Amino acid sequence: MSAAGGERPSLCGWLADLLFPPKCVFCGGLLPDGVRDLCPKCQRDLPWCAGQEALRFGETFALCVSPLHYRDQVRTSFHRYKFQGQSSYAGPYGRLMARCIQTHLDGQYDLITWVPLSRRRRRARGYDQAMLLAEAAGRALDRPVAGTLTKGRHTAAQSGLDREEDRRINIRGAYQIADPALVRGKRLLLVDDIITTGSTLSEAAQTLYGAGAVKIFCAALARAH
Repeated sequence: MSAAGGERPSLCGWLADLLFPPKCVFCGGLLPDGVRDLCPKCQRDLPWCAGQEALRFGETFALCVSPLHYRDQVRTSFHRYKFQGQSSYAGPYGRLMARCIQTHLDGQYDLITWVPLSRRRRRARGYDQAMLLAEAAGRALDRPVAGTLTKGRHTAAQSGLDREEDRRINIRGAYQIADPALVRGKRLLLVDDIITTGSTLSEAAQTLYGAGAVKIFCAALARAH
């Protein structure tokens, strides 16, 4: 994947780059002039999902696409995003996801939405990481983005559960429809951060189908083994 070139920066942008030089979101190295989001080394060496590796089929969703494998620098970078307040990573991550979505799902969805956090977890974290990814991908793709789900029940973190059955039980019944009019008759692209077993996406997709969605595709930043 190649870095995107930018327009001539404004004075404010130039000053911001001078005071806070742009860095690669994966390795933290300074970016060369004209390079955006990730450095040439990470462009070359990241664990990209190539070809069919980018595709994951689910029980209730039609297909989930991911640009990266969840390991090495991807895992380290994502932990900074999710647990250390680096919410600005959402822009670069969303643009990487948008390229993958454009490649595999172009023209197959009407609306981008996301798997939401519970109010308790969002309050503790300060932001909803999947919502930021969905909004960033939507901007890159110039597609509409809207919240269609709420998470009414706080659950244990899925990452702390090893067995797929435990993950299914943990998340069962956790989501509700926020606005049925946004869902009914629509093809949705449902965004989450990491896909592991697919239990979370399957539960969210099932809730959306129950409200009248006609087809659900998914996208995640990375897929875990």
